[in-house]
Amino acid sequence: MEEIRIALLGHRFMGRAHSNAWSQATKFFDPPFKPVMQVVCGRDQADLQTFADRWGWAEVETDWRAVIERDDIDIIDIALPTYLHAETAIAAAEAGKHIFCEKPFANTSAEARAMLAAAEKAGVTHYLNHNYRRCPAVALAKKLIDDGEIGEIYHWRGAYQQSWLVNPDHPIDWKLRKDTAGAGPLWDLGSHAVDLAHHLVGDFSNITCQGKQFISERPLAEEPTKKGNVEVECAALMLSEFANGALGSIETTRYATGRRNRHTFEIYGSEGSMTWDMEDMNRLHFYSGKDPATTSGYRDILVTQREHEYVNAWWPPGHIIGYEHGFVHAVVDFLQAIKDGGGMTPNFHDGVRITDVLEAALTSMDSGNRVSIEQA
Repeated sequence: MEEIRIALLGHRFMGRAHSNAWSQATKFFDPPFKPVMQVVCGRDQADLQTFADRWGWAEVETDWRAVIERDDIDIIDIALPTYLHAETAIAAAEAGKHIFCEKPFANTSAEARAMLAAAEKAGVTHYLNHNYRRCPAVALAKKLIDDGEIGEIYHWRGAYQQSWLVNPDHPIDWKLRKDTAGAGPLWDLGSHAVDLAHHLVGDFSNITCQGKQFISERPLAEEPTKKGNVEVECAALMLSEFANGALGSIETTRYATGRRNRHTFEIYGSEGSMTWDMEDMNRLHFYSGKDPATTSGYRDILVTQREHEYVNAWWPPGHIIGYEHGFVHAVVDFLQAIKDGGGMTPNFHDGVRITDVLEAALTSMDSGNRVSIEQA
């Protein structure tokens, strides 16, 4: 099998998820290339070496520019904080590298468009890792919608709820600063919810958004005895209209006590409806208006049959998969897209669309007005 060499930028939480995906890809699937985990890049040499030894990276490097300039690297995998995406992705594209980029895509629409322009000019394969699209239950939801099983879509209700900021002593990190995070959960969690809405329902036409800050000061991570200002919202609620006439809502928060990582959607149409919850990711709840009244009701579909997308590569029916598997599916599809030359979704075009929606929501949050996506 022909080899393809990977460089990973970033080695924290997402670096672990990406490393696992690259190492698992050929163990369960038959991609067209064998991924070689050549070099991982980060700031802390000691932590980086420990990470490389554990996850199987051949080399370490602290200068990302040196990594991108290497002739023996084919793919740049960006698992960095959002504010570092634009500079690294543009440089990777200009060096002719294929790009596997973590979300959120960028901090501004201007950055997003510059990243897309660079990738398109270079002709490289570019992917934005909204990995929830590649959960088998979400793939089934997409198929049912495309097959007309729920008819005309009337309502989308999305939510992404976490609780890790309920503790007021949690220190300020990059996700709580405007210049590094762009915004609060609206940006970080909302990017996932917006992507699934795009994928399953369609484009937004306008947005109204309200944000709330519950705790305005927190300890500084570098000086815990001192406090600093939280610069982003703590929770946000979006009301929207889609171009196809459907109405939507999205809630994003890190203050949903008891919710660790609850990412959900509900879709209601003229012929049926469906719901999904990431905390029970192997199940899709589907209601068909075509069922007889005497037996109608929500079907609890355990999406582990071999006929479901991606599942055949894993375990026998009834043996569930987990969070990390979506990353493996993305890596396998990415390698196939490089081989085929046809691209894959979501890509940097989708990143621009998502960023436009999030910017419109921020504009609405600041002004109190409804904002057209075309005007964002």
